[in-house]
Amino acid sequence: MSHRTKTILAAVVVVVAGAAAYSNSFSGPFIWDDIPAIPENATIRSLRSAEVLLARRPLTNLSFAVNYAIGQLAVRSYHAGNLLIHLLAALTLFGIVRRTLLLPALRDRFAGASTGLAAAVALIWALHPLQTESVTYIVQRVESLMGLCYLLTLYALIRGAGSERPRPWYAACVVVCALGMGAKEVMATAPIVLLLYDRAFLSGSFRETFRRRGALYLGLAATWVLLGAVMLLSKGAAGAGFGIRTVTPWRYALTQPGVILHYLRLCFWPSSLCLDYYWPFAPTFQKAAPELIALAALLVATAWAVVRRPALGFLGAWFFLILAPTSSVMPINDACFEHRMYLSLAAVVAGAVIAASAFIRRLARQSALSADSAALAAGVLALAVAAALGCATFRRNADYRTALSIWKDVACKRPKNPRAWANLGYAYVNASRYDEAIRCCDKALDLEPDFSLAYINRGLAYVKIGRLTEAIRDCDKAIALKPDSGDAYYNRGRAYAGLGRLSEAIGDYDKAIVLKPDAGDAYYNRGLAYAGLGRLSEAIGDYDKAIALKPDSVEAYNNRGIAYAKAGRSDEALRNYDEAIKLDPDGARAYYNRGNALASADHDSEAVGDYDKAIALDPHFAEAYNNRGIAYARSARLAEALRDFDQSIALKPDFVDAYKNRAFVYYTMKDYDKARTDVKMFVRLGGRPDPGFLKALGQATTPAERTGP
Repeated sequence: MSHRTKTILAAVVVVVAGAAAYSNSFSGPFIWDDIPAIPENATIRSLRSAEVLLARRPLTNLSFAVNYAIGQLAVRSYHAGNLLIHLLAALTLFGIVRRTLLLPALRDRFAGASTGLAAAVALIWALHPLQTESVTYIVQRVESLMGLCYLLTLYALIRGAGSERPRPWYAACVVVCALGMGAKEVMATAPIVLLLYDRAFLSGSFRETFRRRGALYLGLAATWVLLGAVMLLSKGAAGAGFGIRTVTPWRYALTQPGVILHYLRLCFWPSSLCLDYYWPFAPTFQKAAPELIALAALLVATAWAVVRRPALGFLGAWFFLILAPTSSVMPINDACFEHRMYLSLAAVVAGAVIAASAFIRRLARQSALSADSAALAAGVLALAVAAALGCATFRRNADYRTALSIWKDVACKRPKNPRAWANLGYAYVNASRYDEAIRCCDKALDLEPDFSLAYINRGLAYVKIGRLTEAIRDCDKAIALKPDSGDAYYNRGRAYAGLGRLSEAIGDYDKAIVLKPDAGDAYYNRGLAYAGLGRLSEAIGDYDKAIALKPDSVEAYNNRGIAYAKAGRSDEALRNYDEAIKLDPDGARAYYNRGNALASADHDSEAVGDYDKAIALDPHFAEAYNNRGIAYARSARLAEALRDFDQSIALKPDFVDAYKNRAFVYYTMKDYDKARTDVKMFVRLGGRPDPGFLKALGQATTPAERTGP
């Protein structure tokens, strides 16, 4: 088999195995930081908008905008994008390892096994379950996209160094490095890592490196200026979820040795993976001393190897330098996240694969086995390890299948994590399991009494079940703890609206919109409040904004149609109902509303058609029966009208208007006794009958009453 065929076959195996391992990840919903990054992110709604590139990580934001253009908020498109990026990164890693093993410094030892070793590294790296957080958790595309750019930058350096026409490759190296700066800030370490690689494998010394490729490294260093500009000009701030804690650089640095050792354990034994560790910060130097000593030993060994054994030292430098921005002294609210190991894992895998291969070859020599037998044994071992890791990845992806399942997993593994319980509470709210949501938020508050997110989510649960006074109390507490919480103002606004305090609701929606100007739901609910106060033009304006931010909002189109209808703008109302029906052909409410608009325009036969569809979609829609009955009555189809009013009352025995309408039909049919019975029921339910109708009904007599006995 030719080298080219082997290379192609190895690449196919990596792609097919990676796709199989992640084949069950495509239906996982948006969770946690996905929500502000994608569904609530108005900047991704148009590829033509300049704002798409003003995000804190513009390349990642642009990639989300591409997904939005393809399928709006359909999660499969985003998952497919993440998997594509990961597979491309794995293929790039394969190319890097293979070409590195073919370089003069390593060729004599590894040339014959370069394709197999590279395939093993790429396959194990791609299938390792530690990667799931960077692939299956959609927003962590920031990590995998940066990783792809990082690997492509190194690949371009390698290709340029071995090319007779290196300039195009070096230009590509700088361009891809610049792009990576727009994916995640960790890319800032790439020029340093490339310099170490060049010295270890290509040039042999820093002096020779700068002599050969000084201009290249000036270009790579210039990308730091771009990163600085992005950080200065971009909108948005760093942080995962809702931060609870703050930490000093010293305590953060004391904590990281334990985190890094945990990462290393997961490389070799990836059990108990967790989306959100809520890792405790080391309280004192003495408590952190054992981990500090172990990490110091690893760092000293790496520094020694960089000087004395550059190839081995490069793997250590790769591991530590890529982790340095998040695992050193720069304080971040959260000390530990698995996605931070996305690229550093490659160094561990490469070192382990090459070490295992050397060990097998040594055993083979001692046992007088042939080189082919040793290669076969190494290949079988690599495939077995990859298969085991792939199965673990497949199982781990199942944890992401719903928001409930992933947060249950976190709460089970980290029961002292208040953020896990608060987010599990939110997942229960979305699943309409409100009692469980409240219990989870209570648990979060037991662990962290001043946790604003728990108050926000419990307040939302109270809103959903109508405990509005308690909802307002929780939102008040959340606002006191976190005055910039748009969600707390929004939920309190909903509670005020539920109590009929519409002016106060509007005030809270105003604040929510100032704090979260891209939150379409706040505009929509403020529109409802304005409509409730009869301020129709303001309501329509808010529905306009809600639709601009969330073009698939059926409710916004429906309610804008209602507002237009009340304002006497029937054509605009009909257009809105048409759009709502187009977005949701199975929504009974839009057909009902359009039927009302048609009936108001005296198009009773067309209105009946829409009421028919509404009733077919929702056979328990009492209002649709009632209004179809009115349309039938206006068309002198009294028997059909009577059947509809009967059905409306059967579905909703206290439906006051249905009694009034049926009384009118009975009166028209000269069945005055039944008409009087319905009027009495209408009055008993709080209706105020028309005096003229009452007078006419009182004067009406049946033929029997007129002739007497």
